[in-house]
Amino acid sequence: MRSTTSDDSRLGTQFQTAAHQAIASLETSYDVVVITQNVDELHERAGSINVIHVHGQIAYARGTSEARKRYRIEGSPISMGQLCDDGTQLRPDVVWFGEDVQFLEEARAHIASAGKVLVVGTSLSVFPVASLVNAARGRAEKVLVSLNVEKPPYGYRCLRGKATEVIPALAVKWLAEANRNSG
Repeated sequence: MRSTTSDDSRLGTQFQTAAHQAIASLETSYDVVVITQNVDELHERAGSINVIHVHGQIAYARGTSEARKRYRIEGSPISMGQLCDDGTQLRPDVVWFGEDVQFLEEARAHIASAGKVLVVGTSLSVFPVASLVNAARGRAEKVLVSLNVEKPPYGYRCLRGKATEVIPALAVKWLAEANRNSG
């Protein structure tokens, strides 16, 4: 199973939600890879182990050289003249407008091999990440949970509602299904 989330600001950035916790709970029965555009660590705080941040992480800074050395900074500000060990200016380790998305091909490979694909809280309008939904296998169970997608991608079942309500119920269903199939 693969889980993909997006940058829906309604989830907030100060605490993980029931949706984050439900996604993490799936790891008890599934091989879960969370692919997120969010730059926070809410999935990790909820217990998810394998998280791919395609737009980077705000808790890190990096130099501007090709080496991309990273430093954990938490919420500390970065100042002009604050340098990386390689002598380049530090900057937030996030993808800025016009920059290439990180780990896009790795994310695509995970989605292409998944038996279940869960897409949460996205308008599917931020590209190129929105195109990842098309990488899912035809036989995969594909679910989109969103309040604001007019037309779900082909092959996706759309569950309209708040992620904090829909995802926990879906996780319970999928965990029960996994338990039935393992016994």
